[in-house]
Amino acid sequence: MIHEFKNDDHHWKWYHLESHNQEEIKQIIDENKECKDWLDHIEKNQTNKLTVDTTRYEKPFVNGSLIYQQNTINREEHDLFHFYLTERILLTVDLDFSKLKNTEIKKIINQMEHSQNSVEAFSIILGALTNNYLKKIDDFEIKLNDLIWEIQKRNNIHTLDKIYERRHELLICRNLMIPIQEIMLGLEEGFGEEILRYPQIRQRYVKMKRCLTLIKEYQQEIDTMINVEEVISSHRGNSIMKTLTVITTLFTPISAWGALWGMNFKNMPELSWHYGYLLALGVILLNTVFLYFFLFKRGWTGDILQGKEKHSLFK
Repeated sequence: MIHEFKNDDHHWKWYHLESHNQEEIKQIIDENKECKDWLDHIEKNQTNKLTVDTTRYEKPFVNGSLIYQQNTINREEHDLFHFYLTERILLTVDLDFSKLKNTEIKKIINQMEHSQNSVEAFSIILGALTNNYLKKIDDFEIKLNDLIWEIQKRNNIHTLDKIYERRHELLICRNLMIPIQEIMLGLEEGFGEEILRYPQIRQRYVKMKRCLTLIKEYQQEIDTMINVEEVISSHRGNSIMKTLTVITTLFTPISAWGALWGMNFKNMPELSWHYGYLLALGVILLNTVFLYFFLFKRGWTGDILQGKEKHSLFK
């Protein structure tokens, strides 16, 4: 599909192509010889790529490939499109707007009609992708807020798993936004910093910075949550080890006296005492109580024998 735009003294075209439509691609090659090599090799590009050529000062170009949709579970499930850009020509291959929520090609074309050239128009497409990521960040914000309060109410391995799941989602979103940032910088490199004076480009540039800022802030929140989880886990691990140590110490008297009186020597007068059993229990009990108070006075028992307080992550 070919879209032709005329705005005052400006005249440029957008070729919106599909890779399976070879006849249309051949026609484009015949009309634009300079992009023949690019079109011949796009099928080999299945990841993010960017090329900026400023050696032809009369007609610099920017081309590449961009992953604009990525499944958060399956790495192989992603959508990618290819682009070729000069000041008067914009070619996109396999860009499917139906996969972007709340994005219609008619709205894109209406916005492009106010563009001065294809560079400004391409920034509108990048802005539509950024809008899609911002909507995902809004949904992510709700899930992250629920998770923050879930840590206070219920903190376990299930909660930790959710934290890392949210972190993975955010990393994927950041991984999608960084190439867009690179393309915007590539446009500035290829066509000069004066492109920032175009309203459409300036607006999308600010929107991109807003998206990246949100991702950075939420990443810091998740890192803080992970640090909290690590502190809690470390504290609980130490409490468990301390509890086991104290219990082992308190059972030392019964183990020691039990081992002594469990010997099979014939000459053991305690075994024939009338009150030997009660005496043994008393000795074991006194030793255990003495050990407990000794540990308590030294501050080695801490709060391990106290009950857990409600809404507390540590007590």
